[in-house]
Formats: sequence, structure tokens, C-alpha cells
Amino acid sequence: MTKGLQATASLWPPLEHAYCFLDQAKAILANPEQDSGEQIRERYLAHLAQMREKLTTLGPLAEAFEHFCHITDNFAAGLFRCYDIVGLPRTNNDLEHCFGVARVHKRRATGRRGAIPGVVVRGSVRVIAAVTSTTQIFSVEELRPKNYQRWRDLRRQLQQREETRRQQWRFRKKPRSI
Repeated sequence: MTKGLQATASLWPPLEHAYCFLDQAKAILANPEQDSGEQIRERYLAHLAQMREKLTTLGPLAEAFEHFCHITDNFAAGLFRCYDIVGLPRTNNDLEHCFGVARVHKRRATGRRGAIPGVVVRGSVRVIAAVTSTTQIFSVEELRPKNYQRWRDLRRQLQQREETRRQQWRFRKKPRSI
């Protein structure tokens, strides 16, 4: 054991620095002060800048942390919305759980195991309805469209998807007639 610890002694300081950076990032994202998404974003990006300045202290982990910072910068525009929108899941796992619940309910209702054509065509509407209806009961006033032009655009988009789907079915049944 002692021999192994001595052989790896040079690897421990960079790991300690890396865990320190990660713990600070975790504390910022936990948001115990209930700050807005913009405030969290500013603090988190400042923390990333501080990490970039001290990459040399991370030794062999510097490349991995540089990649982490680069990817975070790429997705920064959408990463912090969960702090401003109540009920929006913070992690991909939570979001996947929401979609999984909708898929399971659809499977129970239809008995189908594969992709359900209705979800393919009307997925943007049905999945949102399935996810939100489990947590909230809507009144008639809440269900009434507030922006009729946006509602008409969505209806038109759904009709185009249905027509595309119908054309695909016709082609598979009679490919020479189209």
C-alpha cells in the first residue's frame, strides 16, 4: 500500500485542485440563494474563467477541464433557464424522466411498444400536454389560446406533418401511383 501511494503521490495534488473546482461549480449551480438564471450564469462563467487561469495546476487533467469549459461555453445560452422557469427540470435525467413518463402512459393507453404515429406527428403538442397534465389541472381560461396567430401557425404545422405522414403511407402501399 505504501509503495502504491508513493508511486502515485505526484497525481494527488492535481486531483485535489480538480475536486476543488468541481465543488465550487456544484455550489454555484445548487443556487441556495435562489438567484436568477442570469446571476447564476455570470457567477458560473466567472468560475470557468478562473479555472482556465489555473489549468496548469491540474497537470494531466488540464486538457479534460479545457474541454469541459469549451463545451460549457457552447451551451451556456440555454443552461441556466431552469433557474428562471418554475418546474423546468435542471438535469437531462429529470427531463428524460418527464418524457419517459409520457411514453409509458402512451404505451399503456395504446398497447403499442414502438413509436406511436400520433406522437411523431403531434409530438410537440401531445408530449407537453402529457407532461404538464400530470402536475397541473387547467381551467377553461388557461386552455383558451391567447395568441390566435401562433395557434393557427401550430395547427398549420401539425396539418403539414399529417399530410407528409399520409404521403409516406400512400407511397409504401402503392409506390407506382405517386
